[in-house]
Amino acid sequence: MTEDTRSGTYGELAAVGPYGVRPGHALITMVEPHPGQEHAYNRWYEDDHFIAGAMAMPWIFAGRRWVATRDLQLLRYPDPSAVARPVTAGCYLSTYWLTEGRYDDHMRWTVAINRRLNSDDRVHQDRTHVFTAFQDHEATVYRDGAAGPRDFHALDHPYAGLVLQVIDAAEPGQRAELLEWLRTRQLPARLAGSRAALVTAFRPTPLPADRMAYVAQVAGVDTRLTLLWFLEADPRDCWADTFEGLDTEVAASGLGRVELVAPFIPTVPGTDRYVDQLR
Repeated sequence: MTEDTRSGTYGELAAVGPYGVRPGHALITMVEPHPGQEHAYNRWYEDDHFIAGAMAMPWIFAGRRWVATRDLQLLRYPDPSAVARPVTAGCYLSTYWLTEGRYDDHMRWTVAINRRLNSDDRVHQDRTHVFTAFQDHEATVYRDGAAGPRDFHALDHPYAGLVLQVIDAAEPGQRAELLEWLRTRQLPARLAGSRAALVTAFRPTPLPADRMAYVAQVAGVDTRLTLLWFLEADPRDCWADTFEGLDTEVAASGLGRVELVAPFIPTVPGTDRYVDQLR
């Protein structure tokens, strides 16, 4: 007997609401598997959770996983960090784009499916969420203007690296000014002539009250900006030229402080490459 999955409802839902291609929202989640669980975590996340807990959900239209080997972890700053304690925590990063205007619809599904995954014992518990937040898109800055992939391509294009940067405005009322300074001055100057093709900027949204208990409520909802730098080269090859000193530049602006700059490289789906290089 075929299970009733209410297929008719899907036909009704398809006729309503926005369905553009702009990444209006993102899920950005940096996680640390517990010692000894690196292999098991990687296989669970890639073989099951990346699909059933993310990509199969409504309105996620792109996703990609990234990893920080130990040498990449040691490039991170500042230390101490308000985001990662210790600053090396969080060796896996997953990034997802959500269709603009569909955040509430997606959240209704994701809360429900995560309850189901937990009750069905399909959640790997031996891990710590270091930095997990849904985010609203604020701006994208391109190195080459209209040339090259757009931000909605960024998780599908074969970029060689990604840098996660988290910045807190000095006070809530300054976040808009901080974003404008980044968008019009600091980011264009850093991107020019670099191996970074684009930077996306997001602001975090609070998680719902019925979120999973192992995920902490989002910090910095009124002050924080999250930047993703997409790189055409391994971050180790362009670190000194492009990413050193981001904290001093932001501090000198008087608009905020950098809480984390963390480089990653893409995982290789279907493999355990880099698992033995995390510690």
